[in-house]
Amino acid sequence: MASIDGARVAFLVATEGVEQIELTQPWADIKQAGGVPILLATEPGEVQGFDHLDKADTFEVDEAVDNVSVDDFDALVLPGGVANPDQLRMHEGAVAFVRDFVASGKPVAAICHAPWSLVEAGCVEGRTLTSWPSLQTDIRNAGGTWVDQEVVVDDNGAGPLITSRKPDDLEAFDRETIALIEKQLA
Repeated sequence: MASIDGARVAFLVATEGVEQIELTQPWADIKQAGGVPILLATEPGEVQGFDHLDKADTFEVDEAVDNVSVDDFDALVLPGGVANPDQLRMHEGAVAFVRDFVASGKPVAAICHAPWSLVEAGCVEGRTLTSWPSLQTDIRNAGGTWVDQEVVVDDNGAGPLITSRKPDDLEAFDRETIALIEKQLA
């Protein structure tokens, strides 16, 4: 398994609506590889996880996104859930953080509906990515190329984007995310 000892990985979510497995499985895999996952949210306090449309667990926020800098982290993970990225798109600080993170050239990983945040931040033009199928028109309209694949790694020189479609793709998503963090640290 790859080693990303000490890598600080931001997980950015809204206060409600994150697909729980898309937060918890990458979190656990990054931690197992030696990374330090940090939960960022639009507000301090707790975030509400969901199992599809049903409320699941709550998670303590480590830091509000408005109080951190891209320089504090080695990578960014954007979990999905329908409501989560829709709320992030409406938060100016979250959109700016995503835009700045992509511009930094550090790895950014987005799964399921999370590429909506990349669209809102203006970060998909000229990029190839995947997502939940209902986002394909949004991605194309924003100048990206949408493909139906388990995982897509696009590193067009503007920093690597890792995208996957759904929770069934998490194993590949996590593997590629950790590999790119390891490459970034080398």
